[in-house]
Amino acid sequence: MNPSELLTIAFAAALVAGLVVKFWLASRQIRFVAGHRDVVPEPFANTITLPAHQKAADYTVAKARFGLIELAVGAAVLLAWTLLGGLDALNRGLHAWLGAGMTQQLALLAVFALIGGLIDLPFTLYQTFVIEQRFGFNKMTLRLWLADLLKSTLLGAAIGLPIAAVILWLMGAAGSYWWLWAWSVWMGFNLLLLVIYPTFIAPLFNKFKPLEDETLRRRVTELMQRCGFAAKGLFVMDGSKRSAHANAYFTGFGAAKRVVFYDTLLAKLSPGEVDAVLAHELGHFKHKHIVKRIVGLFALSLAGFALLGWLSTQIWFYTGLGVRPNLEGPNDALALLLFLIAIPVFSFFVSPLFAQLSRRHEFEADAYAVQQTSGKDLSTALLKLYEDNASTLTPDPVYVRFYYSHPPASERLERMLTAGSAG
Repeated sequence: MNPSELLTIAFAAALVAGLVVKFWLASRQIRFVAGHRDVVPEPFANTITLPAHQKAADYTVAKARFGLIELAVGAAVLLAWTLLGGLDALNRGLHAWLGAGMTQQLALLAVFALIGGLIDLPFTLYQTFVIEQRFGFNKMTLRLWLADLLKSTLLGAAIGLPIAAVILWLMGAAGSYWWLWAWSVWMGFNLLLLVIYPTFIAPLFNKFKPLEDETLRRRVTELMQRCGFAAKGLFVMDGSKRSAHANAYFTGFGAAKRVVFYDTLLAKLSPGEVDAVLAHELGHFKHKHIVKRIVGLFALSLAGFALLGWLSTQIWFYTGLGVRPNLEGPNDALALLLFLIAIPVFSFFVSPLFAQLSRRHEFEADAYAVQQTSGKDLSTALLKLYEDNASTLTPDPVYVRFYYSHPPASERLERMLTAGSAG
C-alpha cells in the first residue's frame, strides 16, 4: 500500500471516527440536560428559578440538536471537497480559465472561502433568527445582519488576500525554508491585529463610548491600579444592538489595551459584581495566561508551518486527499487549503487537552478575583450571567471534559459560593 492510499484511509477513518464521537457526545449532552430539566441543582435552588433553569436546558438542547445537523452537513462538505474531487475540480477549472500563477492561486483561496461562506449562511441565519430569536436573545434586524455580512466579507478580503499573497509568494520564492519566513510574517500579522483591532476594526461593527458612570469608573480604576494593570481606556459597547447576551473583555496589546463592557452587562450587575468580573479578567493577566497562550500559538504555528513545508513537497499529500497537483505551475494554494482541511480532522482527538488547560486557567482567574474583590460578588455575578445567557447548570460531564473551555457552573459556582460563605 503506497503513502497516498494510506493517507486516504487514515483521513477517511479519522473523519468517520470524529463524526461518531461528536454525535455520541452531543447525544449524551442532549439526554443529560433534558433529564435534569425539571429540578434545579440543590446548591442553586435558592438563587435560580425553575423557569430559568428550564429555559437554559431547552436552549442548550436546541443548540445541540441543531449542531447535529451542522455536523452531518460539515462532514459531507469536507468529504465532497477532498475524496469526492470538489477541490480538484475547482482548481482545474480556475487553472483552465486563469492559467498558472498568483492570480489563479488567490482565486482558488477566494472562491473556496466564498463557497464555504455560502454553505454556512443558512445555518447562521437559522441560529440567529430562529434559535436565538426563540429564546429572546437576538436583537438584530435582517438589515443589520446583512450589513455585518457585507462588512465582514469586504474586511476579510481586504485583510486576507494580501496576507495570503505574501505567504504564497514566500512559498514560491523563499527556498526550502520558506515556512520559517511565512511563520514570521503570520505571527507579526497576528500581533499587529491585536494592536489595530480595538481602534480600527471593532468600531466598524459596534459603537464604543467611554464609561460615563464616574462611581464605577473610579472603582474600576482603583481595582486595576491595585492589580498593577494599565489600560488605554474604559469603554462601553452597544452589545444590546445585536444580542441580549452579556460580557466584558480586554482587547488590544501592549499600550493599546482597553477594557470593554457590554451595555447589557452593566445593566444587569451591581458595581461590586462588575468589579469581580473585571478582577477575573485581570487574573488572566496576573497569571500570564494571555502571554502563555500567545507563546503556545507561536509554537503550534511554527510546527504547523514546518509540517506544511514538508507536506507541500509530497505528491501523495495531494493525491491522498483527492487532488491531482498541477504539473505546470505552483500548487501552493492547494497545499494550504488541503492542510487547513486535514489538520482539524486529525487534531480533533487532542482538543480535550487544550480545553482542560483553559478550564484550569479559568479556575486560577476565579481564585485571583476572590483575593482582590469578593467571592460572594463573583458568585452572584456569575449566577446572573449564567441565568441571563441561559447557560445550563447541568451539562453532561463527559461533554464538559471534551469541549468546555470554561468550567461548568456546577463546579465553578460551588467554589464561589463556598468562598463567599467563608468570607
